[in-house]
Parts: sequence; structure tokens; C-alpha cells
Amino acid sequence: MTVKEKLVGAKVGDQLFSTTEHIERDAMVRYAGASGDFNTIHYNDAAAKAAGLPGVIAHGMLTMGIIGSLVENWLGDVAAVKSFTTRFSAMLVVDGTTGADLTVSGTLAELTEDSATIEVSAVSGEGQNIVTNTEVVVAL
Repeated sequence: MTVKEKLVGAKVGDQLFSTTEHIERDAMVRYAGASGDFNTIHYNDAAAKAAGLPGVIAHGMLTMGIIGSLVENWLGDVAAVKSFTTRFSAMLVVDGTTGADLTVSGTLAELTEDSATIEVSAVSGEGQNIVTNTEVVVAL
């Protein structure tokens, strides 16, 4: 199904999708290896607390990548993405035992003949908004 077909009958303000991703620390280790970002706040509880953080936090770009993947899964066509912007507003704390949940939701913000703008939210399991001003513009 194309993005245009998914939006048939949708109106501005409609929620298009909502999905929750569970994140474990092993994902952060794999991301650190891929990105080269081995800052200890992303894997060591003592280092994170010494830096004044509530605990080990996910890499911001890992969080953005997860958001992008979940949006892409709904779209079904990554080539339709024209732009993806976000602003980080909070840290995603990932517990060493229980991990962390991230719920990503998309709401139709604007619809034209040739594109749609989807406003995206990402909320931690504790109810913290992790990003603000997050939009994905897709071609129809």
C-alpha cells in the first residue's frame, strides 16, 4: 500500500500510527560500535551519575534512528521521506535490568496534493517527551 493510499480519508489532526519499541542496553552497545561514540554515559551507571545524569542514557542519534525506523515501518517506503527534523527535549534513560520503552506516534499535521507532514512524538515509558518539533514530510 502506498503512502497516498494509507492517507485516504485521513484528516489533519488524525493519529496515523502509534507503536512502542523496547530498548535494551545491548542496542546501545551496537550503536556505539557503529557510530564510534563510546562515551561512558551510554553504558556505565557510575559514570552517568557522576556526570549528573539520572542513569545511563541512550545516544540521541540512536533515539532519532529508532523514531525514523518506526516511521519508516508505517510508511512502508523510505524513499517517500522528503525531510525529517527533530529537537531533543529530554534524555531516554535505559535501565540495565528493565531497559526502556519508547512510544512513537504520528499525527497528520498537513496534507497537500503532493505531500503530507506528519508530526511525530516520542514518549518514554515514564511519560517524558523525548523530542519536540519533530516532523516528517513525505511525498505522495
